[in-house]
Amino acid sequence: MFELEFMRNAYFAGTLIAIVSGMMGVFVIARDMPFMAHTLSEIGFAGASFAVFIGWLPLNGMLAFTTVSSVLVGELSGSVQSRREAVISAISGLFIGMGILFLSLSSKNSSYATSILFGSVIGISHHEVIQMTFLSGVILLILLMIYRNLKDDSFDSVGANTNHIHRSLISIVFLVMLAFSVSVAAQIVGSLLIFVLLTLPAASAKYYVHTVAKMMGLAVGFALFGVWVGLYLGYLTNWPVTFFIATIEAVIYALALVFNAVRKTSL
Repeated sequence: MFELEFMRNAYFAGTLIAIVSGMMGVFVIARDMPFMAHTLSEIGFAGASFAVFIGWLPLNGMLAFTTVSSVLVGELSGSVQSRREAVISAISGLFIGMGILFLSLSSKNSSYATSILFGSVIGISHHEVIQMTFLSGVILLILLMIYRNLKDDSFDSVGANTNHIHRSLISIVFLVMLAFSVSVAAQIVGSLLIFVLLTLPAASAKYYVHTVAKMMGLAVGFALFGVWVGLYLGYLTNWPVTFFIATIEAVIYALALVFNAVRKTSL
């Protein structure tokens, strides 16, 4: 299996994606932003479609659209939950329509659209692996730099206010990091299912452990397991890798719910 270059690229890229998604996912769940991740995935689809239309690499288009849009969505949403959901719905519909338009205007066939929507292991080139490595490194470096303030802002709003943390700045930086994470992870699982890796591993981990560091470690472990096993099963069966990753992560989450229910009944 590892004699094939595209599988080596896929496993290396998948490992980076799992690490980034697992660590970022803990804060996505804590900040109640799963739908924001979903919206950015649809914006990423529009960006990739636009890139295909004008001859860019899809990843470059995703980065451009998600980075700009993440800040715009955050500014339009504000702190009101109902308004944020309304903005997310409006933005999602708009960018799905734009993505379909750009694909219809481009000369690429429907299989190319499928790879954007649902990911493609074979389509990951060595150049894209290098680009994804750089972006993953940037995300992890920024996360390390703002970890303490981000943790306080996400899990202890009273403490964040007491320590005079610039919460609006932290929020904008996190949204940009989330945009980068969506763009990177979509290369494996596609733009429509990126929220699987950005939400389910972290949502599962919170039922087993209760410190931020442990949640991040366990979420990364769940994400790595899903990606590695999913890639292997996809190689054996020639079925879509995304199907296996989504199924594995959903099963892990279901088991976490069962574990939490059993623990509550035993108390």
